[in-house]
Order: sequence, then C-alpha cells, then structure tokens
Amino acid sequence: MLELTTNKLAAMKRLSDENGIIGALAIDQRGSLKKMIAAGSANPVGDEGIIRFKELVSAELTPYATSILLDPEYGLPAARVRHPEAGLLVAYEKTGYDATAVGRLPDLLSEWSVRRLKDAGADAVKFLLYYDADEDAAINDYKHVYMERVGSECAAEDIPFFLEIVSYDAANDDVKSLEYAKVKPHKVIEAMREFSKPQYKVDVLKVEVPVDMNYVEGFGQEETAYSKEEAAACFKEQSAATDLPFIFLSAGVSAELFQETLKFAKEAGSTFNGVLCGRATWKNGVAPFAEQGEEAGRNWLQDTGRKNIQELNEVLKQTASSWYDKVSK
Repeated sequence: MLELTTNKLAAMKRLSDENGIIGALAIDQRGSLKKMIAAGSANPVGDEGIIRFKELVSAELTPYATSILLDPEYGLPAARVRHPEAGLLVAYEKTGYDATAVGRLPDLLSEWSVRRLKDAGADAVKFLLYYDADEDAAINDYKHVYMERVGSECAAEDIPFFLEIVSYDAANDDVKSLEYAKVKPHKVIEAMREFSKPQYKVDVLKVEVPVDMNYVEGFGQEETAYSKEEAAACFKEQSAATDLPFIFLSAGVSAELFQETLKFAKEAGSTFNGVLCGRATWKNGVAPFAEQGEEAGRNWLQDTGRKNIQELNEVLKQTASSWYDKVSK
C-alpha cells in the first residue's frame, strides 16, 4: 500500500476526481509538437506557435479534465489559463533523448528543480524514463540511481512523483513491429515491477498498456501476437506487478482504440486508476490550427476535442479503479 503525507494526499486529490480517478490531459510534448505544427503551416513556426496551441488546449479542454500535464519550457502560460479546478502536473525531463548515445539515458532540465517546479504551481512532478528491462546492467543501474535521486528530491519537497515509463528493446528499434509486440508484455511488466520498489519513492506510475492492441486477436491487423485470452492475462499480470496507483498513457493511438483498450483492460481485471491522455485527445486539432489559424484550432477543440475527452470520461467511469484503494488509511 502507498503511504502519502498530508500534503501529497491533498495534491493527489487536486489531480483526481472525487472518486480518486485521474482523468488527466497531457500536452507536455515539445519538439514533436513543434514538428507537427510546422508540418501543416506554410509559415515558419516559432516558439509562439507551440505556446499558443498549448494555451488553447488548456483553456478549452481542462474544464473536462481532472488535471493537465505541461512542460515548464513552453507550457507555463497554458497552466495559467487552465480551469481553476484542474490540477497541474509538470514535466521535469528534457524532451526526447540523445540518439547518438547508447541507452536512451535520462536527463533533467538543468535550469529547473523540483522546488522550482513546485513554486511554479505544480501539484506533482512527472519524469519520463525510457527503459529496457533486458539492457546492459551498467545502463540500467545508471537509470536506477537517477530515479532514486529524482524520487528523493520529490520526497524532500513533499510533492507527488509520477514516473512515466516508456519501454523499448535495445535490440529492435521498431516498436510497432510484430516482433516487438511479442516481447512488449515482458518489457512493460518488468519495468513496473522494478520501479514499484520503495527506494524510488514513486507515488504514481504512468505506463503503457502491456500489449500492442493492434496485434490482439479481433482488434487490429491480420497478424496477431496474442489471442484475447493471452492479452487479458497480460493486463492481469500487469496489475499484480505493483502495489502503486498506475495510470495509462495513450501512446498516440486513436481516441476510439484507446477507449476500447480501457474497456478491455477492465474486463481483464486491471485495476488501473485513470489515464494521462495526450495525442489521442487533441492531435487532430493541430492541422486546422496550423493550416487555418487559431480560430480553426479553437473550433476543433470545442467540438471534436471536447467530444473525445467527454467520451473518454464516460469510459473511465465504467472502467477505472480508485487510487484510494491503494493508499494506506
């Protein structure tokens, strides 16, 4: 069971609904979002474009979210226009990773600290870690120590630590392949098992679903990596791998597939505690914003974006479990 201080418990409540379910909106993308906007724009896209799009997403969609995840580099203006009842998570890692170095090593934003993020209004700190449970021990030991430091810093500032884990295979860069789909359950579950250990001081795990739903029988492509029964067993094993609250990331899949995935997870017996959903909610709003301007982007968010998040909220009510069940009283 997770033990929370009084301050952490209050922060978790600000990030969740009254039932202890997290329905958070993620738009902490930086370089990738800038590329998405630039791809649809006839004119050069500077920092102002990415800042403004984040502001629009925050203003239009946080009335329907329990909280929003932003970055301190471009996202703080968006934090200031969020709905007053929406909590704030702030990212602490540099975007992406150094592709020229081995191991996808983590790196903090050098001009920020947990204290500075807290002073900027964060209710919780999020750190994204790329992790291959089977990688060279020296690389993974480096990551273990790094996460111990981040967890200790969050504990010292008495603020919740959300650890986002993105799995990969050091021997196979194609995470969309059938080959990776076959090893993904092991990669995801072992990473969760590792970072649920108390020395990391993690309060909430933000994780992938344990299978690639495009390779589940009846869900996607002609090729399959798992039957429905095998996929369901993976969701069950994932839940059993941790005593911590955990939430799912959308990983850029369509809104429809993500919602169907949550329903499947519930039926499989998963005790996930909500979502931190980004691109599945707002990514198709980038094109009208980039091509036609701010008003077109706002209109899309008010229509389709709102519909995406409200439909997701309805699914969460049916499928997610309360994190209160995982906190010691």
